[in-house]
Amino acid sequence: MSSVSVRNAIEYPESDGKPMGETDLHRDWMVRLLEVFRQRYAGQQVYIASDLLLYYVEGTPAKYVVPDCFVVLNCDPQRRRTFQTWKEGRVPDVVFAVTSRSTSSVDYIDKLAIYEQLGVQEYFLYDPTAEYLEPPLQGYRLTNGELHAIPTMGGRIRCNMLGVDLFLDESGLVIVDSETGIEQLPKADSEALARQREQVARIAAENRVRQLEEELRRVRHRESRGD
Repeated sequence: MSSVSVRNAIEYPESDGKPMGETDLHRDWMVRLLEVFRQRYAGQQVYIASDLLLYYVEGTPAKYVVPDCFVVLNCDPQRRRTFQTWKEGRVPDVVFAVTSRSTSSVDYIDKLAIYEQLGVQEYFLYDPTAEYLEPPLQGYRLTNGELHAIPTMGGRIRCNMLGVDLFLDESGLVIVDSETGIEQLPKADSEALARQREQVARIAAENRVRQLEEELRRVRHRESRGD
């Protein structure tokens, strides 16, 4: 049998049979990460995926990982059924993991080793419950072929590849542009915020018009009295 027919006979499943998230909270954060970066890179040559099987050894379907969210820069953004590194000629630049009870050790040990081997530039772990990871937000950057912990700066961790800072507040994980400090939001949230700002600006403009009209009436009243 030729090598071509052997390769064609190999199947790379599109599902590992596992649920997307352990809890509603974990699933929601996975989806939010996906939507945040889709909005940030809308219209650009950047591929972003969540819970997609990533195969990294041609001919060996057992060699795969399923990142909660990953970003590949300078890559066709078209939808894929799986991500096969040898076909893409690329590996993810940045990977995010939303850790849970069942995945914390795998995310922290096994997947970190795999991503290091693949050459993933930055890897971030977030525990939305703050129960399984200490600290609950961690980042790793590839240096000399190894993923090393990224030091925090004022409670923030910088993602150099994506130009964003990550930190935690009372609502959970916050992602802001490193240069502008503007929070990065999903499309729906960005549109809602824009509408809110438009409404505030419109109300402020209407109030200013009323103030000017009232001032003009007072001026005319004084003129009519000969003051």
